[in-house]
Amino acid sequence: MTEDRAEKVANVLLAAVAVGVTVLIVRTPPLRRLAWRLAVVTVTGTLPAWIRREVGHAWAESGRREI
Repeated sequence: MTEDRAEKVANVLLAAVAVGVTVLIVRTPPLRRLAWRLAVVTVTGTLPAWIRREVGHAWAESGRREI
């Protein structure tokens, strides 16, 4: 098996697993609620903190003084 073929097979398997997990989460109410809570936490907490940190690093790398 060539490396290119192995990568294609791995991509197909990962896509199949992702679809299977998505179906499982959508069909199971407790998992669906957990997924929703994690999405809300990510959008309202983790993502803005990451963006702020990245902007701060970019500002510092640009040679400007820190705010």
